[in-house]
Amino acid sequence: MLKIGIDIVDESLRVFIKEFGTRRIKSRHEAIRFVASQMPSADFLQTTVEIKADEGTFTAVGTVPVFQGFMALYVEGQDDQENGNGEKNLPSLTEGQLLELLGLNPKQHFTQPPYRYSEATLIKELEEKGIGRPSTYAAILATIKDKEYVRLEKGKFFPTELGCLVNDLLVVNFPDIFDIEFTAQMEENLDHIEEGRKDWVETLKEFYVPFEKDLEMAKVSMRDVKRELIPTEELCERCGSKMVKRWGKRGYFLACSSYPECRYTKEVGGNGDNQVETDAKCEKCGSAMVIKNGKFGRFLACSNYPKCKYTRSVDTGVHCPQEGCDGLIVERRSRKGRTFYGCSNYPNCTYASWDKPIPEKCPQCGFPFLVEKGAKGGATKRCPQKECGYRAAE
Repeated sequence: MLKIGIDIVDESLRVFIKEFGTRRIKSRHEAIRFVASQMPSADFLQTTVEIKADEGTFTAVGTVPVFQGFMALYVEGQDDQENGNGEKNLPSLTEGQLLELLGLNPKQHFTQPPYRYSEATLIKELEEKGIGRPSTYAAILATIKDKEYVRLEKGKFFPTELGCLVNDLLVVNFPDIFDIEFTAQMEENLDHIEEGRKDWVETLKEFYVPFEKDLEMAKVSMRDVKRELIPTEELCERCGSKMVKRWGKRGYFLACSSYPECRYTKEVGGNGDNQVETDAKCEKCGSAMVIKNGKFGRFLACSNYPKCKYTRSVDTGVHCPQEGCDGLIVERRSRKGRTFYGCSNYPNCTYASWDKPIPEKCPQCGFPFLVEKGAKGGATKRCPQKECGYRAAE
C-alpha cells in the first residue's frame, strides 16, 4: 500500500512541476498532502461500553478505523489535539457479562474549555453547519479580520471587544437572521433557485418581509452605543467632574462628563487586556510602563499618560541575530492582523520571523535564543537553526 502511495505521489509531483513549475510544490511532502486532500474522509467505528458497579457507572470508549481514506497516505503530525484520530481498541464484550475488578486508579480530570477556532477549524465548522460555500469562506475570514471583530494570535481567533458588542447587538435585534438554521436554509434556497426548483422573487419576499419589520424595530429599539454615556464614580483628574464611560474606535474609554469644556480622557481600568502593568520603566519620566492595544497591535506606553506620552514596541528581551545589528526583536502585527516578530531597527534591519523568540540559549548548538512553536500536545521550544534540530516541550 505504501509503495503504491509513493508511486502516485512521485507521479503527481512530476505532473505539478511540469504544469506549474517548482514554486507550487517543492517537495514530496507537499505532493503527499495535495494527493491526500483529494482523497475521501476516513471513517471510524466508535463503541461505548457502560459498566455498572453498585451505584457507580463506568464508561469506556473504543475507536477503530473501518475505512482509512486519506489517512492511508498522510496523517498530519502537528494538528491540534482536538483533531487527533488515535486508535483505541476494547476487548470483546457481551451484554450482561460479569467482569473482574483488577484495581482502581483514582484520577481527577477538569473540564477543558472548547478550543479556539483557527482558520482551518472555523471553515470546517462552517462546512458542517451548511453556512457559506467554498467560494465565500475566504471573504468571511477576511471580513471578520479586516473589521477587527477578531484578532489572530498564534493561529487562533480571539474575539475583540468590538466583535462581542456587534455580535450582541445583532443577535438581540435580528434573532431570525442570526440563526444557524436560517443561514443554512438560505443557502439551500439559493441552490434550489440555481436548479430552477424555486422562484427567486418568492424567496426574496420570504426573506425581506420579516427582515423589514425587524429593521424598522431595530431603528427604534437598538442601543445607540456611540451616544451612550455610562456614569461612573471616578473623578476627572483635571476638573473634578465625574467621568462617564463612552464607546470609541478602540473600545470603551473614560471621558469627562463636562465635555466639551473639558476634553480629558483615559482608558478604562481593567478593561480586558487593554492595559497590563509591566516591570519596565519609562525612559523619559521613570514611571511604570503598561501594555496597551492599538491599531497595530500591542505596545508599551507610559502609565503617566497624558502627562508623559512616551511609547515603544513590546520587546521580547532577545537581541537581533543579524550580524552587526544592535536592535532588539519586538512584537509587531501584519496588515492581516497576524502577530510576527521583527527587529526594532527596521527599516535599517529587515529581520522578521513568525515564531516567538524566547531568551534561552540553545543547549545543543549554542544559538543565542530559541523559538516557540505550537504542536500536538502543547507548545514546544525549538532552535531556529534548521541544521540543529533541537526541540523540547515547554
